[in-house]
Amino acid sequence: MSRDAVRIFTGGCLCGGVRYRIEGVCRDIINCHCENCRRTHGHIAAYTSVDRAALELLEAQTLRWYHDHSPDTYRGFCSRCGASLFWDARDGRGKMAVAAGSLDDSGDLKTIGHVFVGEAAKYYAIDDGLPCFEQGNAGALETDDSG
Repeated sequence: MSRDAVRIFTGGCLCGGVRYRIEGVCRDIINCHCENCRRTHGHIAAYTSVDRAALELLEAQTLRWYHDHSPDTYRGFCSRCGASLFWDARDGRGKMAVAAGSLDDSGDLKTIGHVFVGEAAKYYAIDDGLPCFEQGNAGALETDDSG
């Protein structure tokens, strides 16, 4: 199957209060080491990205949105179990970042790089040989039109 093939992914939070379905192309995984992601996830954040129109909320009873410190950036989480699920820049690109760990099955998605390594905590090393960016990647890691 082509990496840009339309696929179906499902996922959700730990307690089941939030469930979603993606029918579309998911960008490969980017690990974010910024302070906001580390505080939200308890460690780095691993995200795929999809067209907003490809993401369908099947169950959203406990979904809440937190306005991040960044302008027009929101984080979607479950108010019952606390799972971090979405990062939404609301920047007009029509994309939504989805926490890779919330996917039921990540299929053939793979980690392709690291962003905001300048904010990485000192208790771990980034030594997997993948591309690293001090800040964002400015599109350098986008492997298809989904990112």
